[in-house]
Amino acid sequence: MRLVAIGLLAGIFSALFGVGGGIIAVPLLVLFTRLPERVATTTSLGAIGITATAGVVVFALRGEVDVGYAALVGLPAAAGALVGTSLQQRIKTSTLTYGFAGLLTAVGSWMLWS
Repeated sequence: MRLVAIGLLAGIFSALFGVGGGIIAVPLLVLFTRLPERVATTTSLGAIGITATAGVVVFALRGEVDVGYAALVGLPAAAGALVGTSLQQRIKTSTLTYGFAGLLTAVGSWMLWS
């Protein structure tokens, strides 16, 4: 049931703000299901494909998807995901935890003060 609730929240935030996988799902998976961080990250990546497909279908039906821009962002993002996956396997889990917390803090602070 917790996984379903986390998925629902991630989907809602993904559609509302364009975030959901890393910012919502990973912390909730770690906190409430006790998944190790690497497993939570990969679970979130798998779920994001399903979430993104559902979201893009709805927006496409409304004529709000620019396929060219999506490709310009998506293709490099796919390459970045391959690089990120390789890096993640080489970095200690504690370093990833602190790095992720720092990133969320910096982004949240920047959004509040900009």
